[in-house]
Amino acid sequence: MKFLDNFQEQTYALLRITAGFMFLLHGTQKYFNFPQDYPYGELGFLSIAAGTIEVVGGVLIIIGLTTRAAAFICSGTMAVAYWVFHGTQSIYPLVNGGELAALYCFIFLFIACKGSGIWSMDNH
Repeated sequence: MKFLDNFQEQTYALLRITAGFMFLLHGTQKYFNFPQDYPYGELGFLSIAAGTIEVVGGVLIIIGLTTRAAAFICSGTMAVAYWVFHGTQSIYPLVNGGELAALYCFIFLFIACKGSGIWSMDNH
């Protein structure tokens, strides 16, 4: 599978952009009921804070601007989301519904460690 070695940077950029976009959609759902209505009712303090991080962090990660800092904050947000809302119910993400939060946490931690890569404003 060495032929894929030539596409590592492009694939990483696609991971960064896609993860940022999907994260952004969680924030737009909270604030604008887009692409679907937010199912948890009124936004409390934690939801407002998370929504702000999702929108701002998602955009910064997509365009690759201050990527390391944005991804680190997004990773921490997802760690808090996991342990506050999911981890108290069960240790297993499949059981407690926290798979998405756990994956976002580690994807953003990886992005924070690796940086913006190609196709980013940080890289120009």
